[in-house]
Amino acid sequence: MTTSYIRRALLVAALTGAAAFSAPAPAADFPDHPIRWLVPFSPGGGSDIATRIVARHVGDSLGQTVVVENRPGAATIVAAQETARAAPDGYTLMTAGMSTLALNPWLYKNLPYDPARNLTPVSTLVALPIVLVVSPDSGLADLPAVMAYLRSPKPGSYASLGVGSPHHLAMELFLESFGGRATAIPYKGTPPALQDVASGVVPMMMADLAAARPLIQAGKLRAIAVPSARRSAQLPDVPTFAEAGGHVFEAAAWQGVVAPAGTPAPIVEKLSRAIVAALQSPDVIKQLTLQGMEPTGSTPQAFAAYAGEEYKRWGAVIRHKGISAE
Repeated sequence: MTTSYIRRALLVAALTGAAAFSAPAPAADFPDHPIRWLVPFSPGGGSDIATRIVARHVGDSLGQTVVVENRPGAATIVAAQETARAAPDGYTLMTAGMSTLALNPWLYKNLPYDPARNLTPVSTLVALPIVLVVSPDSGLADLPAVMAYLRSPKPGSYASLGVGSPHHLAMELFLESFGGRATAIPYKGTPPALQDVASGVVPMMMADLAAARPLIQAGKLRAIAVPSARRSAQLPDVPTFAEAGGHVFEAAAWQGVVAPAGTPAPIVEKLSRAIVAALQSPDVIKQLTLQGMEPTGSTPQAFAAYAGEEYKRWGAVIRHKGISAE
C-alpha cells in the first residue's frame, strides 16, 4: 500500500475517532516505573530503528525510561504472544504492523493470539517504504535484467523475511505482474538478509528502504526500483517500477503500537498522546525521514479502523494467491 493511501485512511479514521480519543482523562499517576517496548524483529531493521527513536522521546515526555527489547521470531508471533500475556497495565508495549495485525490471521490456521481480542491499538508509528535491491555482483543492472532473470527456465531466488511478510507479498505481487518465478529464502531479520544480498549469497530482496539505504549509499547494494507512485525523496535517482520498465506496482509496509487487551482506556490514550507528540517533534521527524521512514501517529480508534481495512485488503491478496505459512 502506498504511504499516501496510509495517510488518507488515517485521516478518515481520525475524524471518526477524535471525539472518543478526547473524552477520558489520562491516568495521572501513570507511569511510575519503566515501560517495556517489544520489537518483533532483530536490531537494525526499520521497525527497530523507528521504535528506538520514538521511545526516547516518549520516555522524556512521560518522565520514565522506556526500555526497547527485541523479540524476533515466527513472523512477529513470539512478541505478540508475550504482549498478549503481559499484564494490561500500560507497562508493556509492542511495535506491531501488517504481519501482526493484518496478515498472520490469514496465514495461520491456529494463530496463538487474536489481534482483536488480545491486543489493544495505541497509535500508528511509521510507514516503511520498500525498495528492490540486488547484489552489485549479480550482473542485474536494471529492472529489465531482473525480470529476465526471474523469467529464466531455472527459478531464481530472493531473500525474504518469511512467508506472508510484507516484503514476501510485495515480491509475489511483482512476480505475478509479469509471470516471473523465484524461490523465497527465509531470514529471521532484515540485517542478515541484506548482508547476504550484499555478499551475493542471494541475488535480491524487497527490503525496507530505511535499512537498505546505508548499504545502497555505500555501494554494497544496488537499488533497482521503488514500488510506489513517485520516487523516494531519500533515493531520488532510483526509479519507480513503472519508470524502470515494469508494471505499475505499489507496496509499503507500516508499523503501529499495541498494548495488551484490557489496558485501561485512559492509560492507552495517555500513551497514544505521548507517541503522537513524539512523532510530531521536528527532531523525530528529521531522524525518521533521514532513515527513509514516514512518521504517522494517530488516535487508538483511527489505528484500529486502519488495521481493519488492511486486514480485509491483504486478506483478499492472500486468498487469491493461496498463500499459507503452515
